[in-house]
Amino acid sequence: MKILLLSSEEIRGAISMAEAIEAVREAFILVSKKKVIVPPRTHIDLEIHRGTSLIMPTYFPGREKIGVKIINLYERNPQLGLPLSFALMLVFEARNGSPLALLEASTLTAIRTGAASGLATDLLARKDARVAAIFGAGFQGRYQLEAVNAVRPLYKVYIYDSDFEKSRIFAQEMSSKLNLDIIVASTPEEACKEAEIICTATTSSSPVFPDSAIKVGIHINAIGSYKPHVREIPSATVARSRIFVDQREAALEEAGDLIIPLKEGVITEDSIVAEIGEVAAGEKPGRLSDEEITFFKTVGLAAQDIALASRILEAAERLSLGHSFPL
Repeated sequence: MKILLLSSEEIRGAISMAEAIEAVREAFILVSKKKVIVPPRTHIDLEIHRGTSLIMPTYFPGREKIGVKIINLYERNPQLGLPLSFALMLVFEARNGSPLALLEASTLTAIRTGAASGLATDLLARKDARVAAIFGAGFQGRYQLEAVNAVRPLYKVYIYDSDFEKSRIFAQEMSSKLNLDIIVASTPEEACKEAEIICTATTSSSPVFPDSAIKVGIHINAIGSYKPHVREIPSATVARSRIFVDQREAALEEAGDLIIPLKEGVITEDSIVAEIGEVAAGEKPGRLSDEEITFFKTVGLAAQDIALASRILEAAERLSLGHSFPL
C-alpha cells in the first residue's frame, strides 16, 4: 500500500483559482443541504505559546473521501521569521478506510479560503465592482486578491497592513503576478475610500477599519477572525449589512465578528440572511440592490478542505504530481 505526498508547489500546480472556487461552491451547497458530515472542529489553545491547534475532520460522500486536517496557528511566528500557520491534511478512501494522501495544508487552506471569498464575491458583490481593498499583506491576503480578481475584472487594488514594508512587497509581487495597479494605503480610511470589495485577512483582535469609512453598495469578506472574542469588522458595519455565513452553527459558535454584535444587541441570529451554499444553490437571494452592504463571514469548514483536496488528487493523478511511498 502506498500513500501520495503532495507539496505546496505541487498543490498550486494541480488546480487553478477558478477550479478552486467551483470546488468550494460544491462544498458549500452540500453543507447547506446537510449532505456532508462535518463534526465541530477541536480547538487546542496553547496560550503559553500564543498558539492554537485546530483538528478538522470530515466525510465527503459522492467522492467517498474522509479528510482530517490539523492546522497550527502561532501568533508570534511572523516575528520569528516563521509562517503564521503550519498544516497537514490526511485523505482516506471512505469505502475501506485506506490512506490515500498527505498534503501540505497551509497552501490548501489559503487556496480554499481565498476561493470562499471568490465565490461570495461572485454571488454578492455588485456586478460592476472593479476596486478592491485587501487588509492583511500576508500569505492569505494574496489568495484573497487572486480569488476576487478571478470573479471581477479589477483595475485598482488598495493594500493595507500595519507593517508598511509587507504592504510594499505585497504590492510589488501581486501587481506583477496579476497585472494590476496596487496602491499601498497609509491608513484604513484610504484603503476603503474607493473600495467596492473589501477582504480582511488579518490577525487583528479589533476592527481594522472604522464604520465611517464604509460606503453603501460595498461587499465585505471577513476571513481573519475565527475565535468568539476577536473580530475585524465594526459592530456598526455588521448591523447595517446583509449578512451571509459559511455555516450558521459554526459562525454562531466561533465568529467574533458576529458574536460580539450579538452580545451588544445590535443584531440577532435572524440577521443572518443565509448560508452562502443556499445562495449558490439558488435557494436564497443574495444582493437585492446596488445600495446595500453585503457581508460574508467565514470561519472555515472542513468540507472546503476535502472538496478541494479531492479535486487536487484527481489532478495529481492526471498530471503525475507528487511522490508515492510505501506504508
